[in-house]
Amino acid sequence: MLGGRMPRRLALLAVFVLAGLPHAHAQDSVAQFYRGRQVTIVVGSPPGGGFDIYARLVGRHIGKYIPGNPNVIVSNMPGAASNASLAHIYNVAPRDGTVIGAPQNSAITDALFDLQLGNARKLRHDATKLIQIGSATTDHYVCIGRADGPIKTFKDALSQEFLIGASQPGTSTRDYPAMLNHTTGSKIRQVSGYPGTREITLAIEKNEVQGLCGFSWSSLNAQRPDWISSGFIRVVVQEHDKGNPEINKMGVPLAVDFATSPENRKIMELVYSSETFGRPCVTAPEVPADRVAALRKAFMEAMKDEDLLAEAKRIRLAIDPISGDELQELAGKIFGTPRDLVEKTKQAMEYKAP
Repeated sequence: MLGGRMPRRLALLAVFVLAGLPHAHAQDSVAQFYRGRQVTIVVGSPPGGGFDIYARLVGRHIGKYIPGNPNVIVSNMPGAASNASLAHIYNVAPRDGTVIGAPQNSAITDALFDLQLGNARKLRHDATKLIQIGSATTDHYVCIGRADGPIKTFKDALSQEFLIGASQPGTSTRDYPAMLNHTTGSKIRQVSGYPGTREITLAIEKNEVQGLCGFSWSSLNAQRPDWISSGFIRVVVQEHDKGNPEINKMGVPLAVDFATSPENRKIMELVYSSETFGRPCVTAPEVPADRVAALRKAFMEAMKDEDLLAEAKRIRLAIDPISGDELQELAGKIFGTPRDLVEKTKQAMEYKAP
């Protein structure tokens, strides 16, 4: 009896070993590729802003979880609301998994609008084909205003002008307040052309402008951690369809509740859906599947890294990661939005001074 059992056990063991060989081979292949190489994270925003801060945090920790442990560096390629960097990744950069993009999440809606143009498309890349690696957190955008300014609540902005700083078209600081004017009847006047949120917050300090919209809550806490506690600014409204638990406790209302029609609320919800992408990392569609899987796994492992979490806590960055698979599925749903709603949303995001 004993002699009969042993061969069967050995046979089963051999089956398990052989079954694991393809996975092990794939891991070895990925490690062999990345060993001694350099991975570049290309940030589509200027240095010092929220997207840059998150990308550099990822860059400092993800390398130890990528098979082969490549060196990871971060560079900035701002322009066209992150679309310049995405065009670089899509058309120019190596498509082998050594270049990762860290665009603004508004690039998703930009791509959605561009998709409707057919042969007249303006973007030099197809964002529907980009591979989602993951995001460090879901974003929650807000409008903030100086406490000594005339706008104390969002209702005030419905009856008097709210002077804010803004960046270029295609960014949340410019497009979100433009949409608020259209969908809620607010009277937000923009002073545009600032490179990013770092420069706009400086303008608020100098009283050049009264506030800022389309500003990430996590970026506010990271860049200006004392603004809330000191009472220098107040949060006027949440630009999100559900709100942030911490901000909800402050009694700050949701912008969607001020929509002047059910259709306008749908427009706002579509735009705010891109906030789920938070601080996205993407790569080119041609990257081999085994390297994509390795990068996605490494990203999520890095998000659990004790050193990363400690650093994030120290600089007041929220970490609530979303996997690349989840983001890929969400992107597919967004890009499947009916054409008529997309067109109305695009029109709503065109800024018209009050």
